[in-house]
Amino acid sequence: MASISRCYVLLSRRCPLRPPSPYVAPKYTPQWQRPFSTTPSRAAGGSEDAFTPGKPPQTEGAAALRSLVEDLKALDPDVIEDAIRKGRDGIAWTNTDTNEIDNDEWAIQEEDTRRVGFWGEGEESLGKDEDYYGDDLTSLGHGELEQHRELREYARLIAWELPLLHQLARPFELPTAATPFRFRYTSYLSESHPAINKVVVEFSPSDMPNLSPAQRAKLIKLAGVRYNPSSDIIKMSCEQFDTQAQNKRFLGETIAALLKEAEHGKDLFEDVPFDFRHHKPKVRHEFPKEWILTEERKKYLEEKRAQTLQLEERKANNEGLVDGKLIVETSLPARMPEPDMAMVGGPRGGRL
Repeated sequence: MASISRCYVLLSRRCPLRPPSPYVAPKYTPQWQRPFSTTPSRAAGGSEDAFTPGKPPQTEGAAALRSLVEDLKALDPDVIEDAIRKGRDGIAWTNTDTNEIDNDEWAIQEEDTRRVGFWGEGEESLGKDEDYYGDDLTSLGHGELEQHRELREYARLIAWELPLLHQLARPFELPTAATPFRFRYTSYLSESHPAINKVVVEFSPSDMPNLSPAQRAKLIKLAGVRYNPSSDIIKMSCEQFDTQAQNKRFLGETIAALLKEAEHGKDLFEDVPFDFRHHKPKVRHEFPKEWILTEERKKYLEEKRAQTLQLEERKANNEGLVDGKLIVETSLPARMPEPDMAMVGGPRGGRL
């Protein structure tokens, strides 16, 4: 049995070292209370909306309906009768027609409660998505249909618009001295392509007016590799701008600068030789004159063919013509027929 001092020590260890915190009750702010009075309390709506035992409280819907009835009474009776006669869509109908109208026609379409995104603001609503039953075409099928529609569109243009182009046709006129430049453009039938903006111009130095031979030679030297000595044509192109008009303007300004330098320049480059190393002339083989079929050559060939036919006929009649098929049939030894060997005994693996 433990002593009394020992019991006190054990009891002290069982007690918590930290005293429990006292419970703090929340403080509530007292609401304003009406002072004591003998007058009964009333509703906030006033004396007209006060609650009575035999009368239910007024609602907002009833008040709106009452105001609507008062507004209708203030209207002209003729207008009310006309509105009733025309109905909802402004079409005259009687009371008997209301039985034939479905409930779906009277249903009010609710607005889409979904928020429109940033990219869809101001766009027309496409409506609800159609029901998909798995019977639609694939992407490849829609592509084929789109190609077929495009071909039909061009077919209609050929049938109806193409015959009208003859009204815009003009006879061909040779270029004059006032139009020595020939511009060439490229189009790909309403398709976007990088080469659409490219413009090519060709002109001959000999067609440039008011240029002396020395000035023409200087113009050729300034053109450099763009000059073709075989055809005597300078060819230039431009595609560094986004539109054809800008590229054509750049070519016009470049040609004007070349002509100005060739005509009014102080140095004529007479000590500079022509450099045509960039041009590789193509070797063109002429048809031999000996092979040309003249009238004498035709007669000679006809006579030679007739003599050859006569010689073959003589050999065939005199048996002098060699017949290769007949020689093969008579010269080769005949093949002896091989006898059919009969099998003696039973099948392999069987008993005799």
